[in-house]
Amino acid sequence: MRGMMAKLKHIVAALVAVLALALPVWAQEQVVHAPDDRAAALDRLFADLADPDNRTWRRSEADIRRLWSQSGSAAMDLLYKRGEAALDADDAELAIEHLTALTDHAPEFAEGWHLRAVALYKAGAVGPAVSDLQRVLALEPRHWTALSGLGTILEDIGSSARALAAYRASLALHPHQDAVKDAVARLERELTGVSL
Repeated sequence: MRGMMAKLKHIVAALVAVLALALPVWAQEQVVHAPDDRAAALDRLFADLADPDNRTWRRSEADIRRLWSQSGSAAMDLLYKRGEAALDADDAELAIEHLTALTDHAPEFAEGWHLRAVALYKAGAVGPAVSDLQRVLALEPRHWTALSGLGTILEDIGSSARALAAYRASLALHPHQDAVKDAVARLERELTGVSL
């Protein structure tokens, strides 16, 4: 039964990919100017988010996450949602399957790589998770979650100085992250000692 389910999952992923490739040309023409609009919106939202005194930072954060989760293709968005649902159900292996299909067919979609990095890390594949996080940061250098995730992995493997640098870079983009602030304080104490 499990083998049959695995085959079915691969078939569904293949069908989703075929649908993505079969989008009508007119639909693609409708979003020609969207990348410029999206980039301008992200620039504005990141400026709002980086302001430590901004009381509406949660809205900016939510808007950035919403834009990040949109691939521009309904079929790819479906793969993303299926990967996300599998992660929510603690099924990292299924998430990896969906998200690998997504990254194969939408390699410029940074959030697909990010979510797959999370799934890989949950599955214990630290090296591939780091590789995916590097891909995320190459596509979207302002991805504060990828930076903090990288910090977590570096801290886990004992690379405290590099973890601290990743956490600080994440905080520079999004200064409202309490868990990252705590991580920075913890690593600063570890690396510099506490004066008595």
